[in-house]
Amino acid sequence: MTTVDPAAAKHPDAMAPLLRQLDELLGLTRAAGRADLTARLSMSRSRVADPRVRLVVVGEPKNGMSTLVNGLVGTVVSATDSPVSVPVIAEYGPQATATLVRTVAGGRTERQPVDPLNPAAVMSLDGVVRAEFTDPSPLLAEGFVVMDAPGAPADTPTIWSLIAAADAVLYVADAGKEYTPEQIVLLARIQQVCPTVICVLNKIDRYPVWGQVQQRNRELLDQAGLGFAVAPISAEKHLRAGADQRRDLESGVPQLIEHLREYVLRRADALAHEAAVRDIRTITDHLALSLRSEAETLRDPQRFTEITEQLRSSRTEADNLRQRSANWQITLADGCSDLMADIEHDLRHRLRSLVRDAEAEIVKGDPARGWKEFGADLDARICEAVEENFVIAHYRSVELAEEVAEKFPDSDYESALADLRLENPADVLEPVASLEPLASAKTGVIQPILNIMRGSYGGLLMVGVVLASVLNIPPVNWYSGAAAVLLGVNALWEDRKLRRERRQAEARTAVARLMDDVIFQVSKESRHRLRGVQRTLRDHFTEIANQTLRSVDESLRAAEEAAAEQSGPARDRRLTEIESSLIRLREIRERVNAH
Repeated sequence: MTTVDPAAAKHPDAMAPLLRQLDELLGLTRAAGRADLTARLSMSRSRVADPRVRLVVVGEPKNGMSTLVNGLVGTVVSATDSPVSVPVIAEYGPQATATLVRTVAGGRTERQPVDPLNPAAVMSLDGVVRAEFTDPSPLLAEGFVVMDAPGAPADTPTIWSLIAAADAVLYVADAGKEYTPEQIVLLARIQQVCPTVICVLNKIDRYPVWGQVQQRNRELLDQAGLGFAVAPISAEKHLRAGADQRRDLESGVPQLIEHLREYVLRRADALAHEAAVRDIRTITDHLALSLRSEAETLRDPQRFTEITEQLRSSRTEADNLRQRSANWQITLADGCSDLMADIEHDLRHRLRSLVRDAEAEIVKGDPARGWKEFGADLDARICEAVEENFVIAHYRSVELAEEVAEKFPDSDYESALADLRLENPADVLEPVASLEPLASAKTGVIQPILNIMRGSYGGLLMVGVVLASVLNIPPVNWYSGAAAVLLGVNALWEDRKLRRERRQAEARTAVARLMDDVIFQVSKESRHRLRGVQRTLRDHFTEIANQTLRSVDESLRAAEEAAAEQSGPARDRRLTEIESSLIRLREIRERVNAH
């Protein structure tokens, strides 16, 4: 198998011209002594050269996600019959390797190399967090990183951390049945976190009616406003096909891989290309500003005063952008304050709704029955509420960034927004303990018996004494015995009622304490992240203002040096150098615009 260099694996023919233009412009920024522009351009080049496109495979258990992952990679990296399920990450490497990441004492993690041919044999080790593989797979060599997320997405917070870091999500479902309303809601949530989603219908070889299911799923997705592709495949048939191309095509997996190349990989290329083009345009403008000012002064020294006045006016505007009283600074500060208040209110509203729903379920019966299942369901709903709250915070942050960018006049700053990627929301709830067990749920055998005996004895004694004094019959008789039974049953029923009410009160208290812990932890983390967003935006736009100011200062300095230049040959020589640099900048920009 031919080894592909990962650094050039991401459509090298398409990216090579852009990388050459970035390298050429890097040389010009270094020659101009603009370290700020050099750093910005180096980051842009790293994004273009980065081949990785993170592809996360999710779905309900037993739908064949692990089989599909193995089929995409071309080798066994995800165990299909192991009782232990952990996230699996497979990326390109010149040789096949496998590494288990485990937690050890003190909350630290350690990496343990294992046999790549038999990783399932050691996945049952304690504390395994994830398994990482490298393989010289053709698909991985093209730039894909394939991640298998085990468990149901609706119930497993770990999966959402993988989705948050994904460039695309493959949602795998059984081809024998159409999507349920819960699955449609889940797909909508996934789209909020990762916009690129492909629906996969697996096991089409087992269900002759898969075509009808595919059509129905498309209708359901369209009704929900989700324009996802629905790809029918058979992962097992693909693995069994081997070199039989006809059978492999019948499996649908080659068509899915081609769709990933066309729709996901090239789309990632386009986004990286677009960001690099924006940076090239901005940086060529910065460099050309000082060169044109110097050239105009050299050509016509009489215009020196006019040129410097224009530059000083531009400098004043750029310097104003750096002040705390600048419009964008005020917009950012006010916007972040409003954002924090809105997100805090949204979180508390969601959790209060959960508390009301939980309390309504508690009063319906005895909470001791199914308390663990109740706690697991409540944990899942809390995770969902926190995820949705963080997604709203993310999109509101992006809207704030766009609003701040509009305060920068006479430039394409709207396209130079900070990278506000959605961070992993799943680990926020890790310090929060699950719903505590009910202490009153443990009922001994002796206490109910004693309550029955007390009630029975009271009934026997009361009725027996009355009948003995009135009718002169023995105290122990059929009537007193019946009264003893009735009062004993009543005592038992009252005891159970009191115990149930006590457990309900204890359950409501446990839910309230859990929600207090969640609000304390999540509110703190939410404020921390939003302050991080504020700092990111502040630093990002301050850097833009500083770059503009630096460019104007360089232009002023160049104009002053040009005005002081008296020698004709030296002036002509400098003019020739400037014209050459301006031509190179113009050519770089024209080549970028042509693509």
